[in-house]
Amino acid sequence: MSEEKNPAAVELGRRGGKKGGPARAAKMTPEERSESARRAAKARWEKKRQQEEESS
Repeated sequence: MSEEKNPAAVELGRRGGKKGGPARAAKMTPEERSESARRAAKARWEKKRQQEEESS
């Protein structure tokens, strides 16, 4: 089932995401940014491990 996405909606979401990340980071303390980055890195590594386990 190949459903095409509405290009206008995709662009609108992309704009919000491009603005939201930096705005959120600007409001965080350095400690909060560090913790957020740590959680993101951990999630990326977990995702990679799961993909490797599935392919084995």
